[in-house]
Amino acid sequence: MAAKKGTIAVAGNVTLDIICKTVDDVPRHDSISFQEAAVTPGGCASNTALNLAQQGEKVYLIACTGDDLAAGFLFQTWEKFDVDARLVKRHKNQTTGVSVGLVDSELQPRFIHTTGANRYLTHLSLDPGTLTQLGVGFLHIAGFFVLPGLLKPGLEGILSEFQAENIHLSLDVVTSPAMYSPQVLWPVLPALDLFLCNQREAEILTSGNDPQQAAAFFHDRGAAAVIIKLGSRGCWLSVSGSGTLIPGEKTTQVLDTTGAGDAFAAGLIASLRQGRDLPDACQEGNRLGAAAVGYLGAVKLD
Repeated sequence: MAAKKGTIAVAGNVTLDIICKTVDDVPRHDSISFQEAAVTPGGCASNTALNLAQQGEKVYLIACTGDDLAAGFLFQTWEKFDVDARLVKRHKNQTTGVSVGLVDSELQPRFIHTTGANRYLTHLSLDPGTLTQLGVGFLHIAGFFVLPGLLKPGLEGILSEFQAENIHLSLDVVTSPAMYSPQVLWPVLPALDLFLCNQREAEILTSGNDPQQAAAFFHDRGAAAVIIKLGSRGCWLSVSGSGTLIPGEKTTQVLDTTGAGDAFAAGLIASLRQGRDLPDACQEGNRLGAAAVGYLGAVKLD
């Protein structure tokens, strides 16, 4: 299948990540120690964009940072890996989002998070004219439920303009307390070519634990194609109500699951841009997601 027209843009949250391992409990008054730490760029949009760039894709990042040292570190890293950050807005006198991830002995991270300048990303940050001029053919929105500016009315209208430009639209959520009031998502689903979430997120959004039933729930609200990420088991792909399990890749070493879902999204989108069909693209997503659990932190910088 021939490669599809257009480059890729990723919009969403960006943070400075501080990942600490191993932390099973944080006592109220005592200090604790841990064995390993990683300080890296983070946030779903930055993770996805960096993974795309490391695959050799041309990628534009749409996000908001502060004007602090954390922002400087992020911009330096994006430049190093050829992520085009011209559409990232740096807000004066504001702080960049920060996430502290505590990875437990079961290799699952728990995050302490501050939104920072991510709150300034709104539907008005997504300009169809600008992206069309840049030759963008794929727009991926990452970290939907931790972006308060996107949880307000208006996103579905902008996405309809992208639809008119024949730009492929995908959206991935992320676990957040905002997921327990998901009504803001339903008007957005019909505008998407592809909706992604993981199994835990699907359970919260649909109050059910079966991927096939969850996919049907999203289809009933207008989603055309749904991917539910299942960790090491792979993913459930459902298109127009017809679903199939795409088995996961075997991993030889699991150190940290942070960012695995974003790596999956990057493998998926790159494959679609290269002209592969959805099942093959899901297999590539599974491959990158499996690779991402082999190092500490959301992205590999060496």
